[in-house]
Formats: sequence, C-alpha cells, structure tokens
Amino acid sequence: MNKRLLGKTGFKISEIGTGTWQVGGKWGTTFNHKNADAILNASIDNGINFIDTADVYSNGESEKAIGNFLRTCKEKVYVATKCGRQFSPHIDSSYQPKALKQYVEDSLTKLGLETLDLIQLHCPPTATYNRPEIFDVFNDLKKEGKILNMGVSVETIDEALKAIEYDNVTTVQIIFNMLRQRPAEHFFAQAANKNVGIIVRVPLASGLLTGKFSSSSTFAKDDHRYFNRNGEAFDKGETFSGVNYEKGLAAVAAIKQVFPNANSLSAIALKWVLMFSEVSCVIPGASSLEQVASNASAVAINAISAEDMAKVKAIYQALIWPDLAKEKW
Repeated sequence: MNKRLLGKTGFKISEIGTGTWQVGGKWGTTFNHKNADAILNASIDNGINFIDTADVYSNGESEKAIGNFLRTCKEKVYVATKCGRQFSPHIDSSYQPKALKQYVEDSLTKLGLETLDLIQLHCPPTATYNRPEIFDVFNDLKKEGKILNMGVSVETIDEALKAIEYDNVTTVQIIFNMLRQRPAEHFFAQAANKNVGIIVRVPLASGLLTGKFSSSSTFAKDDHRYFNRNGEAFDKGETFSGVNYEKGLAAVAAIKQVFPNANSLSAIALKWVLMFSEVSCVIPGASSLEQVASNASAVAINAISAEDMAKVKAIYQALIWPDLAKEKW
C-alpha cells in the first residue's frame, strides 16, 4: 500500500483509507459489531492505516467498534472522527464551544483514546465558518492534549476555501469523484499551497461508480439512496454526489466504454481520484470483506493515461456538468 503525506499533520497514511459510515446506518443495514471488527481487521490486512468515522455514525456504535478494535490491533492506525452533527437543530447558533468540547470528550471515551489523531467539524452550516471562536476551541483542545490535529468535512468548495483560512485547519474532507470534478479545478491548488491534506469522500458516488446499478435497482427505505435523493434529510450531494440518478447511470455506461477491459470499475474510479497528487487519501466505505479488498486493489492498477483522463472529463462535462453548474458545489 502506497503512503501519502496528510498535509501539515505529518502523518504518512495509506492512499486508500476505510470510511465507516457504510458499516451501518442510513445504508439499509443495521450496525453489526462482528462485521465492523472484521472490516477493520481486513483493512489492516490490506495495508490500510487510516480509518475515518464520526460520532453520529450508528449513534456512536462506529466509534465504539473502532475502540474495541484498537485495543487488540498491533499496527499503527490513524483514526479521524468528526463532531457537530449531533446538534439538533443543526444550525449555526447550535454550535457552541462548550458543547463541542464535550463531543470530543465523548469520542475519546468511546474510542478508548487519550488523544485524537484528527477531529473534524462535520459539515457545519456555512455561517459557522465565519466564527473564529469555533475554530479556536480546537486550539484549546490541542493544548490540553485531547487532539493532535483538526480539520473540516465540507459540503461546498466555498466552505473548503473559507476553512483553510484558519491556520489550525490541517485537513479538508470533500466529495470528489468522476461525477463531481469541480474541486480539482477550484480548490486543490489552494489547499496544496497551504499544505492542507485532502481527504476524499464519496469517491464511488454512493455506489453509482461501481457500475452495478441500473434503472431497476432498489434501495431499502432506511437507505439514504432511497430517502435523500433531493436532499430531504441532509445535503443531497452526499447521495449519488447530487447527480440525477438516471443521468448518472448514463455517464457510468459511457465511462465503462473508456475502460472496457477493467475487472472492477470501482477500483478504476478510486485510481482516478488518486491520479490527483494533491489528494492525500480516499476513503471509500465498505460493508463486506470483499469490498475492503476491492478498494485496496486500486493501488495496484496502472496509472490512468492522460487520454483516458480526458475522456472521463469529457463525459462529465457533457452529461453531468450542465445539471451541477447551478449547484453550490
């Protein structure tokens, strides 16, 4: 497994990480600690040393599962978690320093750690980015030895650009994939100039880029791909990257033609993300051991040619960009 530097954290992390939202909660499945432990162990077996979670994933069960795993793991594993989405209502005025500090304390307890490698604000409201006192909270936590680094998980490029104005923001987690390419054009260079690590989430567009879906595919009623297509529950960009499902299928069909000999479109989609040197790590989810192995296999794929990269961009510009152009992403 290749390693890349996670910006100014100084961490050398695996190019492929494991995101744990998909282990349970809002994906049509319930959280299973035995399965979570198997996925985490498989990640380490495949050379992965970066695990991303959040305090709200399965109401804290994800953090607890990682904590149990860490107690027996002999390898060095970097853990990133998130805080803020517990606020209800999830609005700017709900964000208060005392509450954020308590969320960090709670995460430390569930993970069984004394210090967090990386804590990320979890897609805060846009207005919150204009409140320095919220970002200052994490300076205090670092002085107290509770965290080593802080970052922000964002919904929009404008939020990402605002986040890196704060010197203590070491990482930005952002949606980026073959169907959502704008961050490479408007954010990556600025992040690199400030030595901010880029963590890419939703790299497979909620499964669209596996190439396994069709117009007749169905999703469980508690799966966000069923109930959040238009942003009914949270930002619709988290679901199929905000792309119209049928148009996404058409784009994927065209992408398949670019890579007719590919054994796994998922692995190609992950390799595509890693073709951008500014990216520190990509964190696909996994709900099975097979998916962990498939994700990790992307590092062994040959570099995608400039010609094929151009073809993918042309498909995006023709089929996807006309709809996304009016969005805030």
